[in-house]
Amino acid sequence: MDLGYLAAVVVLGGIILFHEFGHYLLARLNGIAVVEFSVGFGPRLLSWVSQKTGIRYSLKLLPLGGSCAMLGEFGEDEDEKEEVPDVKGVSFFDKGPLAKMAVIAAGPLFNFILAFVFSLVILSWAGIDPAVIAGTSEGMPAETAGLKEGDVITKLDGRKIHLSREISMYLMTAGQDPVQVEYRRYDETSSSWTTEHTVIQPEFKDGRYYLGVLLQGHRDAPESLVQVLQYSVYEVRYWILTVIDSLKMIAGGKVSTNDIAGPVRIVTIIDQTVEENTQYGFVTVVMNLLNLMVMFSANLGVMNLLPFPALDGGRLVFLLWELITRHPVSQRVESAVNMAGMALLMTFMVFVVFNDLRMIF
Repeated sequence: MDLGYLAAVVVLGGIILFHEFGHYLLARLNGIAVVEFSVGFGPRLLSWVSQKTGIRYSLKLLPLGGSCAMLGEFGEDEDEKEEVPDVKGVSFFDKGPLAKMAVIAAGPLFNFILAFVFSLVILSWAGIDPAVIAGTSEGMPAETAGLKEGDVITKLDGRKIHLSREISMYLMTAGQDPVQVEYRRYDETSSSWTTEHTVIQPEFKDGRYYLGVLLQGHRDAPESLVQVLQYSVYEVRYWILTVIDSLKMIAGGKVSTNDIAGPVRIVTIIDQTVEENTQYGFVTVVMNLLNLMVMFSANLGVMNLLPFPALDGGRLVFLLWELITRHPVSQRVESAVNMAGMALLMTFMVFVVFNDLRMIF
């Protein structure tokens, strides 16, 4: 198998499997019976049932991700209990709404945890990239507004900025509107930092909006472990906000279907990443793959939290209703809504796959 495609299996399968492990761990902690925890999908290749818990652990044919099947996960489970009489624990259906919410939310939460851990590794190796201005482009709005080398941008329109990449990403969503810029400047007279404010009208050029600031072309070595931890949080926050901003642009018609990458193009991206970085050594390849895992894991976490039927976010909406009203939604209604949601998701996935193939070939 090509190393790039093997890497794609590890990257995509790993983040999905860790997502399912979040559901599994919280189910076990809440005493919910897990019927089967699987690595991969499709027919079983290997299978083992724990004599202690009754949980079946399986290795399946298709290596992308996994699944965590819980007793009573989708409602009344008399038939299930007959099929798995030795499984230990109570039904998901019989637990209170808070316990069920914790189990469902654990999947996306574990994606964010995974993104944080890998960010920690990357930043410890590559360094941090604060939003420090290295200079301004002549005649551009930033120069006119008085920004200069050494200034640190801290906010754009009230949104906190920690990384240099956040500036260009924010301008993509802000468009042509004037941007309120908050920045810190070192005052040599008082040997202290002062906070300054200005309003800048972005300039439209080559299809994008620019302030005209030049950013550092390198990363800084972190000063301490605390700073690495801090910037790892900023890294995860950046990717979460990037997904949210991208969804807003899609809803606003600012992003075309050609810009939406599905599973086929994602595999291609991973394969190209491996191919392009192999010449720089094994460590560089691994770090670039970890960076993709941070991006994809944060993406999966956010997308699963969307309040759409069949997603974790949709299930959390039903559980929130149960928590507020103290009455669960009718299983017939919930199943019908989830089935409709799944049908829409599958239709969308078919469209995305065909769009990927069209873009590649």
